[in-house]
Formats: sequence, structure tokens, C-alpha cells
Amino acid sequence: MTNPQMADKIRAGQGFIAALDQSGGSTPKALKLYGIEQSAYSSDAEMFDMIHAMRARIVSSPAFTGERVVGAILFEMTMDREIDGKPSAKALWEDNGVVPFLKIDKGLEEIEHGVQLLKPIPGLEALLARAVQNGIFGTKERSVVQAANARGIRALVQQQFQLGNQVLAAGLVPIIEPEVTISITDKAEAEQMLLEELTAALDTVPAGQQVMLKLTLPETANQYKSLVDDPRVMKVVALSGGYSREEANARLSKNTGMIASFSRALTEGLSAQQSGAEFDATLDATIAEIHAASIAG
Repeated sequence: MTNPQMADKIRAGQGFIAALDQSGGSTPKALKLYGIEQSAYSSDAEMFDMIHAMRARIVSSPAFTGERVVGAILFEMTMDREIDGKPSAKALWEDNGVVPFLKIDKGLEEIEHGVQLLKPIPGLEALLARAVQNGIFGTKERSVVQAANARGIRALVQQQFQLGNQVLAAGLVPIIEPEVTISITDKAEAEQMLLEELTAALDTVPAGQQVMLKLTLPETANQYKSLVDDPRVMKVVALSGGYSREEANARLSKNTGMIASFSRALTEGLSAQQSGAEFDATLDATIAEIHAASIAG
């Protein structure tokens, strides 16, 4: 059973979802943008300690509250750690009023038929059970569309919903994330194909249940409005996908009912070298911008 207070928070959507789920492959880049070079750590353990310290600093900031941030997506290792002496997911909800989600995907397959499917997720049932025990509300699973290929997009969406229904059966809400790469020349065509496949796949959601969708900001404003309005969809959130925060916010503000779920665009401008006051002020301004774009539509 999902937490009804958390579900209400997400449905109301008066804010955005922070993506604090950089995995091993993306962590060095995230740390570099934060002002920590690879020479500052000599092992994966040290690297993960440093990225956790960055995440904990964000979550502990007075700017990071449920008034503007409705949810946060965590990396598995973050779920297993503590923030301010409390398990991360409980700290988010109990101290900040922010709904915790867990990234469960384990990377991408090679491109086939214009898409990258999810790799197998070993120990999925055990991971979902741990998530429930830790007070996690939902999961996030990302695959990628690299071309407007109808066969590939259909296979990708079918895989996502099969996994999503496993997540629902475990008592969690899945964030289904079929990212469309922003640099492809046929992005608009891919988004139309994706819309059609997502609409059809919603018929597989068990009666009375809801999923969430995390989608690339579309070329056509309100491309996904029918999904926003679908009763089987709890919320549609937008990924920044490589757009600058300024462009991502501008695009988001034109899409009614979509809210942000930004990662790099959220941490843009933050630095390990900043004083506490400078860090909090920068984060506060960033959160204000993303929040404004999320409620603008």
C-alpha cells in the first residue's frame, strides 16, 4: 500500500522532483561540476562518500523543503546511508516533507532498433522489498529513445510497463522514464510515436492503480497533455536531458501540468568551495526558478 499523504503530495504537484540519483558512471562528472576533480579521490568508496556529502548538503539546506520540492529520487547507496543521523528516505519525508523515490535501473543495453532498453535488474524483488522497508514511495527506471523507430519505441514502452507493473505489485509507484535524446533530428516524430505507445500501454495498468511518467521536454508544447489528464497517471514530470536550466525552465513553463524532475539543472552553480551561506543562496535561487517553471503551466 502506498502512503496516502505522499500520494496526495505528488498529485497536488505544487513543486518539482529533485533527481539526486547519479550512479557510478555519472558521479565523476557530477563531482567535477561541483568543483571536485578526480584527483581528489582514489577509490570508488571515496567517490561515493563525496557525492553523498554533496547530496546531504543539498537536502540539509534550508532552501530544500516540501514547499517547493515535492519529491526526490535517490541512488540505492543514498537510500542505504543517513542524512543528519537519520536514514535518507525518512530524513527527506519526516524532516523536509519531500517524497522519496529510488532509482532501480542498472544501466542501458546497446542501441537496437533506435532505442536502448533497460539492462536486467538482478535481485529486483529484494530491492523493492528493501525500498518499502526504508519508506520509499516509488521507483524510477530510465531507458532511452535514440531515433523515431516505431518497432524500437514499442519494445521500449512494453518493457517499461512490464517492469512498472512489478513495481506496483510491490506496493510502490513507478516513474516510467523513456527519455528521448534531445539532439536527434527526428525528435518530434519520436515523441509522437512515444505518445501513441504510452497511451496504449496505460491499458495494462491494473484497475485502481497509477503510474508516473518522466519525459523529455517535447518539441511541441503540451504534446503530452492527454497523459497529464489520464486518471491512470499520477503525475507527468520532465527531465532536463542536457538543456541548460534556463532553456529547460522555458520549455517546461509551456507544458501545462508537467513538473520538473531535474538533476544536472538542479545542481548547476553549486560548488564544494562555496560557504554555507553562498551554497544556500545559490540553491534557493535555483529552486525558485525550477519551482516557478513547474507551476507556470
